[in-house]
Amino acid sequence: MNTTAADLIPARVAADATGSPRYLEPGWFTRNVFNRSVRRLTRIGISVWGSRELRVLGRTSGICRSLPVNLLTVEGERYLVSPRGMTQWVRNLRVAGEGELRVGRRIEAFTMVELDDVDKPTILREYLRRWKAEVGVFFDGLSADATDAQLAEIAPGFPVFRVITG
Repeated sequence: MNTTAADLIPARVAADATGSPRYLEPGWFTRNVFNRSVRRLTRIGISVWGSRELRVLGRTSGICRSLPVNLLTVEGERYLVSPRGMTQWVRNLRVAGEGELRVGRRIEAFTMVELDDVDKPTILREYLRRWKAEVGVFFDGLSADATDAQLAEIAPGFPVFRVITG
């Protein structure tokens, strides 16, 4: 049996009723207007509410993939949260273990550590506090005022990575 790097990474996302990992596909407007606009602004050096362009190698193609992400800072540590669940960037980052964050000409290489579900509620709360207007729909009605138990219940469906630089 051939084992790949992806096989060695534990599944840390909740499954839906069919057993598939949680994933909410972006609509046409998000893909073609919103994400492109934020990416363009970020590339020229205008960070929209902490936006960065994430660049990570594709896990099968080896081609550099990029998209806008929200970089969250909590108590001096920086995090990437995937409000849409098991996205392609999450799968690529898990395999690559590293990437780059870009604002304008400033490119910052990083490695990452994925948080365990028990460590996510504080980060999810702060993410909701900062970006609820943008991503709240992905959190099934929860807000930054949700209890730790409510956030712990949804945590498996939201991959969270601590960004390590230097």
